[in-house]
Amino acid sequence: MKIYKTACLPFKSLLAILTAAVICSSCGNSPAAAGAADAATPATVTPVKVTTVDQSSLTDYIELNATSSFLQKNYVKANAIGYIQKVNAQIGHYVNKGEVLFTIKTKESQSIGNSINILDTTFKFSGVNKIKASEHGYITQLSHQVGDYVQDGEQLAVISDRSSFAFIMQLPYELRASVSNNQDVLLTLPDGTKLNGKVNSFMPSVDTLSQTQGVVIKVSGNNTIPENLVARARIVKTAKSNTISLPASAILSNETQTEFWVMKLIDANTAVKTPIKKGIESGDKIEILSPRFSPSDKIIISGNYGLADTAKVKIVQ
Repeated sequence: MKIYKTACLPFKSLLAILTAAVICSSCGNSPAAAGAADAATPATVTPVKVTTVDQSSLTDYIELNATSSFLQKNYVKANAIGYIQKVNAQIGHYVNKGEVLFTIKTKESQSIGNSINILDTTFKFSGVNKIKASEHGYITQLSHQVGDYVQDGEQLAVISDRSSFAFIMQLPYELRASVSNNQDVLLTLPDGTKLNGKVNSFMPSVDTLSQTQGVVIKVSGNNTIPENLVARARIVKTAKSNTISLPASAILSNETQTEFWVMKLIDANTAVKTPIKKGIESGDKIEILSPRFSPSDKIIISGNYGLADTAKVKIVQ
């Protein structure tokens, strides 16, 4: 029987080998080596444009549609039974109060003719009635022409009273507190013409579906504006003077628009996230209620989207 011997390393020698391997591994990940790797990777620098706060007056407007309308219409009616002998009215023409519009020859006069005058020359019977305009305005409807037979009280024409001309603005009722009588209104017509108006009255009813209330706006001057023309009415909702504001491009928000902030520079190339509380908006300007920025503070207006807090930036022109 042969006995074989196995060559085995002593326990102390094996422990020494493992310790050496661990030491070699740790040498490769030394702080000096890590620092060298970080230095080899350049920091991300975002090019940005900056601005400073503006201190000026801001005005918040309400803009709504307003439709031109003649609130008062006068109906021209026949005052006798007979035949229309003459018509001096045309649709769209302007007529003055007292102007003769229709001449009606009565049925009796048409039948008898001049027989009565021949029998009695002092009677002077003509049987012709003249119908005049009761107010200034435009002829918007013409119902009869020469030769028509009409009854007493029958409608002949409709005159839109010029003095009743106004714009009707449909105001959402939740904005009712922002509009009052005699308040100034700027109206802009589709061709760019601007008119100054004033709130004259409020309609006594509200539309069931849209929940809007009609507001009567009177305009100054004798304007020849057609009916049913839609204009843009601008009403001042809030006005503030000497308030701090920033361009809208400087303001950032979360998805639900419940939090707002700006990116402010704390040195030449570092931007920090600064929460704000905003006020009224006027065009491209937004009022900043807090914090109180100084005129020297630089706020990013371009390149700010997606920037992290304490981001590295570079100001460009």
